Amino acid sequence: MLLVDTRAGWTLLRQDGNWCDGHLVTSPVPKHPSFPSASRGHLERAALALRMQQFAEAEQLAAEVLRASRTDTAAASILAQALLAQNRGGEAIAPLEKAARRSSDASIETLLGAALGSAGHQAEAIEQLRRTTARRPPFTPAFQELASQLAKAGRVDEAIAVVESGLALAPETIDLQLDLARLHLHHDERGKARAILLNAREAAPGRPDILTALARVLLLDGEYAAAADACRHALGLRPDDAMTRADLAACLLEMGERDAGEANLRLALRSGPQMLGRTTFALAASSHGRFFFRPSAVAKFLRGEPA
Repeated sequence: MLLVDTRAGWTLLRQDGNWCDGHLVTSPVPKHPSFPSASRGHLERAALALRMQQFAEAEQLAAEVLRASRTDTAAASILAQALLAQNRGGEAIAPLEKAARRSSDASIETLLGAALGSAGHQAEAIEQLRRTTARRPPFTPAFQELASQLAKAGRVDEAIAVVESGLALAPETIDLQLDLARLHLHHDERGKARAILLNAREAAPGRPDILTALARVLLLDGEYAAAADACRHALGLRPDDAMTRADLAACLLEMGERDAGEANLRLALRSGPQMLGRTTFALAASSHGRFFFRPSAVAKFLRGEPA
């Protein structure tokens, strides 16, 4: 998970490259009396390109602004985010370090931690993020990114402690609650994860990421009808979420609704070949699924092709 600041609010970029929605707050690029109108236009276009996931364009526009004004932290932020989204975190370190030296911006420091981690400098990333989490008032995305870096290093207990410390400072932060539930689920502590997610759903019923996480807990606990209901609610908010559709299919198969389950697996697979493993597992692992001798036969079946 990577936390990115679009100069219009914080959102999440998962490790699979997909953007999580639900808490992006739009706002214009800040005005400044000495800010050239041409550069301002470039920066606004760069921010829009970033939100539209047009990362190469965002990179180009932000770089042009930086060439004209090397002290522009907003441009450095957008450039770094575009590079991170293209798995080029190492290239983002230098502009972020320069921006961090010129300002005391917690969002820049958090992006620097993410870039260091992306480039394989994990110890430096964790050290940087620990300094940022010590800031007051707290900047909660820094806690999320630090926990993510620790979890990727296999230090899940430390990651949980970091999120809990963030929640002690900002107890109403839904994103921290969601991260804590996911970390507990990583430890197979489903009871703790469920309790957190139920509270989060009550506080933010329109968040599909909460619903999908809760659905996964319910599915693992064998509560297939409740899990299917949560999946349907999430898909109503985010119909293109292939992973949630695969989870819905797994629930339906376990409930004996084979036709509906297989139809949803086919829909999930249409999102791309990266879903073949998940859909195959759902089909094979279900007590009402199907068995195939060859992987190619599974793929043909899920694509609706003749055997």
